[in-house]
Amino acid sequence: MLFCVQCLILQDFCSTMKTKLTVGNRSRMEMRQQDLLIHKLKEYAGSDMYPFHMPGHKRTGDMGFPDPFTMDITEVNGFDNLHHPEGILKSSMDWAAQVYGADQTYYLVNGSSSGILSAVCGAVPRGGRILVSRNCHKSVYHGICLNQLKASYVYPQEIDGLGIQGGILPSDVDMMLKRYMDTQAVLIVSPTYDGVVSDIKGIAQVVHRAGLPLIVDEAHGAHFRYGEMFPVSALDLGADVVIQSVHKTMPSLTQTALLHIRNNRPDRGCYADQERIDRYIHMVQSSSPSYVLMASIENSIYQMERMDMEPYRREIMKLRERLKGMGCLRLVDTDIIGQYGIHDLDVSKIVVSTRKSSLTGADLDRVLRREYHLEMEMCGADYVTAITTPMDRDEGLRRLVDALTEVDARMEFSNNSIGDTALVGLKTSDREYGNQNPADPQPVSIYSMRSDTAMTIADAMDGTMHPVKLEDSAGCISGEFVYIYPPGIPIVAPGEWISKKALDVIREYIEKKLPVQGPKDTSLTYIQIIQREA
Repeated sequence: MLFCVQCLILQDFCSTMKTKLTVGNRSRMEMRQQDLLIHKLKEYAGSDMYPFHMPGHKRTGDMGFPDPFTMDITEVNGFDNLHHPEGILKSSMDWAAQVYGADQTYYLVNGSSSGILSAVCGAVPRGGRILVSRNCHKSVYHGICLNQLKASYVYPQEIDGLGIQGGILPSDVDMMLKRYMDTQAVLIVSPTYDGVVSDIKGIAQVVHRAGLPLIVDEAHGAHFRYGEMFPVSALDLGADVVIQSVHKTMPSLTQTALLHIRNNRPDRGCYADQERIDRYIHMVQSSSPSYVLMASIENSIYQMERMDMEPYRREIMKLRERLKGMGCLRLVDTDIIGQYGIHDLDVSKIVVSTRKSSLTGADLDRVLRREYHLEMEMCGADYVTAITTPMDRDEGLRRLVDALTEVDARMEFSNNSIGDTALVGLKTSDREYGNQNPADPQPVSIYSMRSDTAMTIADAMDGTMHPVKLEDSAGCISGEFVYIYPPGIPIVAPGEWISKKALDVIREYIEKKLPVQGPKDTSLTYIQIIQREA
């Protein structure tokens, strides 16, 4: 009887395993239907996991968008060509430019990253210098590498007690432009991943006084023009080139974005070299752009133009009011405006700091996912960020509030730690609780660290490298990026000296089980450094 049972178990095991098939001299794994990505996506969509992450349509499926397979075409007669728009696509982009107040708008089907690459490479000639905020997305650094640029950095302010970045001060931009007189463009991130908006008007005045273009990575602010509850868009505050991800906070498909040009010179010209930017856009965009994605961009703008934002505004205000009462967890709220270089705050981003609690950001993120089936956009060392949009359902917003207030109440009841009974489905080995004493000195933030550069990013990435143990890398020149993703802001970039502070931050993030990425060695045991000549 035991033998028969064992045979049945073995038979079942073999039937579910992927088998190797031989094709000539090669072997390949058989893909089962249940392992297909589309099957996994359907399974996930059918679960009760609620998305507080991009894309902004929140998988609602009620935006008047039919089955994409029925509309997936190439450049057939009557449908224009994105790389040479003369008809329907030109008219659509001209309309989008009017909506956003731009002089020219481009549809991007390779995401905001393609817009960033185009803006950086187009605004600054090869080998030139660009001033960027240190909290830029990795795509900015990729553009710097591709065009072999020299980079100078302006640093955001640090918000006391929250562990997130503040804004960029116009005075700091002015100081850096005076220090590096060969600067040819300035790029600022606003809003940040967490909704912090810098004084773009003041920064634009400083940059234009130097006769330079201001590029703003407004990837998380495509929705700003659609309601008074949101900050004013950089396009209306003097920025010359603005890149926005419509999929992040609007009901558009993933990978869709916009690049806007504004003619801000007194003679109605553009501070940026528009012709160069145009050339790079066509280089980095697919030569077979998806009409489904372009239609999604257009439909998203059309829908947002007609949407009543008042119900969404009321729900967000109610949500934030309830979260203000938390004791151990802290909502990042509008009281920080006017401090730390913060000109405004996007209230649609729900950022909750864990600095006053025994939890790390990764701990809270894990509890919300496993216990409450809520998926956050990201977690930092000491906070989590939830993206809300007008497409969120009231039920989803209530679940978020109830979950956060319940976790907070449990921590207060149990003297600022969560007991075993609260960790439904969590293994002891997965726990990170109790590893942070609120009385301890606050950890160093990646945003406030100054980075010393030994060589350009391009020179470093083309240099001779060899691996060293991460723990032994302090004082070496990095040949790789190291960042947590999201948000994709480098802790260390190629060509920079690896400081002890940077190494401490990397170690801290690894210990807190944050998604540290970048190095070739995914185990993070080794990092590639530049081989220095004897």
